[in-house]
Amino acid sequence: MSRLGLIARKPWIWSFIAMAAVWAVTVLFTGGASALALTQTALTFASFAVIVGIGQMFVITLGPGNIDLSVPATMTLAGTVALKLMNGEDGLIAFGLLVAVLIGLAVGVCNYALIKLLRIPPIIATLSMSFIVQSAAIWYNRGLRIKPPPELATFSTSMTAGIPNIAIVALLLSVAAGLLLYRTIYGRWISAIGQSMFAARMAGIPVDGTRLVTYLLCAVLAAVAGYLLASFSGGAALNMGSEYLLMSIAVVVIGGTAVAGGDSNIPGIWGAGLFMFLVVSMLNTYGMGAGVRLILTGLIIISVILVASGRYRGSR
Repeated sequence: MSRLGLIARKPWIWSFIAMAAVWAVTVLFTGGASALALTQTALTFASFAVIVGIGQMFVITLGPGNIDLSVPATMTLAGTVALKLMNGEDGLIAFGLLVAVLIGLAVGVCNYALIKLLRIPPIIATLSMSFIVQSAAIWYNRGLRIKPPPELATFSTSMTAGIPNIAIVALLLSVAAGLLLYRTIYGRWISAIGQSMFAARMAGIPVDGTRLVTYLLCAVLAAVAGYLLASFSGGAALNMGSEYLLMSIAVVVIGGTAVAGGDSNIPGIWGAGLFMFLVVSMLNTYGMGAGVRLILTGLIIISVILVASGRYRGSR
């Protein structure tokens, strides 16, 4: 098979090609002096998008209409509560992480309860839940900005062998997600549900239980990302998760996961996450604002969906 044919069969490779192109342009513009620093920074910030993107990917794989819009609020609440309960004490780092995970589990359960018991479409259910969760974060935070424990702050901002620790955590979570997706029956179940929920039920797959676990997984990963982001940023802010609503969807779509469901891709999320950060970095280098960045992000997502739709029609 030719290299062009390989790329056509693996569209997520384009995210890495685009990432490399933007990286090269940015480095050339800066004279090459900041190549290493740019790479390390990109790895750090892309890692947060990768963590929430993996969770969103599992949900989107369930099929059309499945999406979790409560990700930003979950990040904010988990980061806020965890940091407040740790109160800057190193001995409570593990406890703070446990609290964040429990918050993620609670949000995931509530999300799916709205979807299943009240028969509310996922996009509406998770959006409604996001308002509740964000309000809880505002009430609990009350304008305070508590610093993370020193050891946690040091870990989240440091590197190991030149690789950001946050990127190492994201890589480990990516490997775990890959094993879950490609080496377990759960991974086969969500792919089958995404291809046809009716056929999955007829085949005896526990559709409701699988969907519940998937929404739990997405919320837990969002909570972990919020815990790490609050530690990295030196404290939880009430708007710290806002940019990850669009980002968590963008990295999934650009990374090659089928928006129609049934087909996932984890490596592509890394390429898309790095690409999205480097685009922002390049726009900032040229002095362009957030408005241009959001417009460009939207155009990129639309373009990828159109190309993907054409590819799927052509393969029938």
